[in-house]
Amino acid sequence: MLDRSLEALPLFRLSDSADDSAIDFTAEGGGRWRVLPAPGERLPGTFDQDVYVELLRRFHEAGSPADGAVSFTLHAFLRSMGRRVDGRTYEQLRAALTRLERTTLESHGVYHDAAADSAVTGQITVLSSVHIDRRRLTDRDQLALFSLLTNNEPGDARIVFSSAVRANLAAGHTVTLSAPRYFALNSPVARRIYRLLEVARAESGPSWRISLERLAAQLPLVQRYPSHLQRVLQPAHEMLVAAGLLRAASFEQDGKAWFAEYSLGPKVS
Repeated sequence: MLDRSLEALPLFRLSDSADDSAIDFTAEGGGRWRVLPAPGERLPGTFDQDVYVELLRRFHEAGSPADGAVSFTLHAFLRSMGRRVDGRTYEQLRAALTRLERTTLESHGVYHDAAADSAVTGQITVLSSVHIDRRRLTDRDQLALFSLLTNNEPGDARIVFSSAVRANLAAGHTVTLSAPRYFALNSPVARRIYRLLEVARAESGPSWRISLERLAAQLPLVQRYPSHLQRVLQPAHEMLVAAGLLRAASFEQDGKAWFAEYSLGPKVS
């Protein structure tokens, strides 16, 4: 279960571009959204997107605690994501959690606060707190059994979702994903489109038409020419159709503008 307001807005880079400048997005009805990295850090990327989805899965399975706190071991978390567990992925996970806390999301009348039924003007974050403990001294003797972990000990984490995200989840302003279907998609672009399709389902039903220019901004993608966008999107579309998450996807030209046409598959529980 994910915050529908946040899902409709760009947050995670979906390419390996070295461009880590702020993400800027202008809503159709006006208003502006910006994603600002912390000083000296990069913007959230493809790995962070998966961490975000797994965090919300765990929050939901924990009964959506009122304080927004979720605790887990880094080892179990990576296994749930289907990731290899080693020193490198432990460090990736720690960095991703920190980015989700420190990346600033700036809304100028775009992010919808469902509880107040109004658009937010101000700054929010995904996580308000991240705390990671190294394993206790009594556990360290076991690390010798795992050669890959000798330099990067696993740990226990406790994160707290921000009040803005918690409020929208509590108000039922949500969309839902199937975590197994999500993690079975082996393309970050397909995973992001799946998230966006569920927003479209909630807001406009099983059919969705969007200009390629707008879709590129909403995902977001760095490509801008229609031919380049189609080359990036087509494999993701085929993957989503094969997974049963889309019935069909096509590109249509109307004058000088290009559009993506989606026929959504049945809702996956």
